[in-house]
Amino acid sequence: LFPHMSVRQNLTYGGDRDFDTLVDLLGLGDLMDRQPAGLSGGEKQRVALGRALMRGPDVLLMDEPLGALDKQLREHMQFEIKHLHEQLGVTVVYVTHDQSEALTMSDRVAVFDDGRIQQLASPEELYERPQNSFVAQFIGENNRLMGHVDKLDGDNSIVTLDSGEQSSALAVNCGEAGSRTLLSIRPERIRIGDQAKENVTKAKVLELIYLGDHIRCRMDVHGDSQFIAKIPNSPESQRVYVGQDLNIGWAAEDCRALNAE
Repeated sequence: LFPHMSVRQNLTYGGDRDFDTLVDLLGLGDLMDRQPAGLSGGEKQRVALGRALMRGPDVLLMDEPLGALDKQLREHMQFEIKHLHEQLGVTVVYVTHDQSEALTMSDRVAVFDDGRIQQLASPEELYERPQNSFVAQFIGENNRLMGHVDKLDGDNSIVTLDSGEQSSALAVNCGEAGSRTLLSIRPERIRIGDQAKENVTKAKVLELIYLGDHIRCRMDVHGDSQFIAKIPNSPESQRVYVGQDLNIGWAAEDCRALNAE
């Protein structure tokens, strides 16, 4: 922002959009005569956004605009920008390294690796149905098990893991029988104890972290000590403790056989 100008002067500098409507949308009515030095971080972001929108752009580029804000304010601004986009109908290209921010704000997300788009899809599609191992690892938390493809049957595959056990999985881009593959399983798809009905295997609980709505459970599975399960914090969920040996499992449709990295 121009430090020598008031909020009103910053907003109107070179702009031609309906001023009053934009001020109302951004909730800036009480700040018009303030100077930038007297604004909070979130207020400064709203004024800067308003100044850009006053020019009536067809496309607005935001390059990590919330990186300097604290977590609570950043999350609040994410929703403000998303709602503003919905009301104004301006196309927004939003650059971020924060995966949760990308999922929260976007209609479509492009995941880049070394300048190449690895997948372009809706947030739900990216998270639930990653097309390769890079996207699976980049978006959200993910469990990885390595093995080789024993056989393919349409969309399904049977994979022998490096530990010697077998798992059924969706064949996404795992190659032909005999190919190395990476199995990708989201932590919230892991079933514990009596809920484990498919692809059942042994696990040892190593660490429990209370996160309010769920318990983050780190365990040893097939020699991988970083295997994570997210256990909902609800009366129906089985209680576990550090050092416990228990059965876990996952449904074949929740496990994706991808290219080996």
